[in-house]
Amino acid sequence: MNPLLRAEQAVLGSVLLDPGQLSHLDWLAPDHFDRPVHQALFAALRKLRADSHPGLAADTSVPLSWVTDAVEEAGHHVRGLSTVYAHTLVSACPRPEHAPAYGRMVLEGAIHRSVTAHAIRLHQAARADALRAEVEGTLHHADVLSGVLDDLARRWGTDPRPVPPATPPATVPAAAPPVRAGQVAEDERFLLAVLVERPRAMDEVVGWLRPGDFADPAHGQLYRCLGALHHRGEPIDRITLLWEAQRRGLLADGTLSGGQVAAICDGVGPGSAEWLGEQVIRSSVTRTAVTSARTIGGLAENESLSPGQLINHALHALGPLDDVRTRWRTANGHSPPPPTAPASSSNRPSPARVHAALARSTPHPISPSSARARSAPGPAAVRSPSRGHS
Repeated sequence: MNPLLRAEQAVLGSVLLDPGQLSHLDWLAPDHFDRPVHQALFAALRKLRADSHPGLAADTSVPLSWVTDAVEEAGHHVRGLSTVYAHTLVSACPRPEHAPAYGRMVLEGAIHRSVTAHAIRLHQAARADALRAEVEGTLHHADVLSGVLDDLARRWGTDPRPVPPATPPATVPAAAPPVRAGQVAEDERFLLAVLVERPRAMDEVVGWLRPGDFADPAHGQLYRCLGALHHRGEPIDRITLLWEAQRRGLLADGTLSGGQVAAICDGVGPGSAEWLGEQVIRSSVTRTAVTSARTIGGLAENESLSPGQLINHALHALGPLDDVRTRWRTANGHSPPPPTAPASSSNRPSPARVHAALARSTPHPISPSSARARSAPGPAAVRSPSRGHS
């Protein structure tokens, strides 16, 4: 039998056997249960507790009304629940006093399901935005997923921070086929042609466009060559570009051919490098979101990951999307959002509390526990994306 199903049954059975266990499960919500019948029953048990059901005051044996009333209340919201199943739940609980441990198992399953569901939504939003040549829906669902991860970390009691997996996953999620691949490739070729024809246009895009933003790896390598020539202050034309590609071994290993470079340089026409670069990075946002969503979905399917590991690895998988989103905002003339303050002024203790704390601590040495509390780790280091082209 599914261990998660057994854990859900054990939680409900423990509360049916001992209503007092609800006081140890305040952090567990009905929607943390997978099965609707279990959600309805746990919500009913919490309602009976809020209504001060007589079963809560029982000193010895729990009255049968505690079970029957819970089943009746839950039956208003779900079909198929009977007292027979309630007694099945009772028999599924080995020890009622282990209810908090069973509840943590239920919460762990809920965390995996929640991360999976939001990763799927991000994936769908990114694919839809790619078809419409937009990014708003993608960025919205990325923010939602990030907020969900922070909330789940708080519920589980872990510190949310991006942590890469110790070992790469055994199976890497298959890459999704490119959306509007023909139009994306045309925009990339046109941008490269404009940059070769008007080298000064590199100044319009070099600050925020990266080789990895190109869908075609060969186009990304050509942009890297252009960036290297621009960085060294060397002339840029079709001959110097072909020479730089040869120096980097791109012709020898088959990444590029002389014919490809010539075709790109011959296809130049009037165009704005900045506008074309925005098209390229817009496509990069949605592709990166798809990759991040698939990676997070694969992590959530790994049942061996603890909730803390899953949350931190998922935050790490969102890192590339955070980077390209920041550069997308720069390309569109938006300044990056200010860093979040560690604590708002409304959450600061009052001066009276501060004075009282100082008065208590001044005449006495600091206890080891207080020292440990004051030596809390600082915020995680901010990722610094690579800016070089060479």
